[in-house]
Amino acid sequence: QVQLVESGGGLVQGGGSLRLSCAASRLTFSSHTMGWFRQTPGKEREFVARIDWSDSSTLYADSVKGRFTISRDNAKSTVHLQMNSLKPEDTAVYYCAARITGAARWLYWGQGTQVTVSS
Repeated sequence: QVQLVESGGGLVQGGGSLRLSCAASRLTFSSHTMGWFRQTPGKEREFVARIDWSDSSTLYADSVKGRFTISRDNAKSTVHLQMNSLKPEDTAVYYCAARITGAARWLYWGQGTQVTVSS
């Protein structure tokens, strides 16, 4: 079955940077939009960013715009999230997700990777 495996989480000081990666397997990468979401305890999972296959167009949550950059390597079926100028409020479990381009529902999810930003 489809697998999405995140890596790159960890502990970082405020103002620092982290780069998350998500490797997809058994997924027709070229027909899927890839995204990142995050969740903190007691809160709903929230959208962070997404990138389309066809034109690599991107969309970001207002809270991360200008600080985070999503990119994809289609040859390696991998999507990245470069996170700069991290803030304590960015602390969360970050999830990679995939949906068929044009569809509304995110079909596939990774297991999540913890990002902790200290003040």
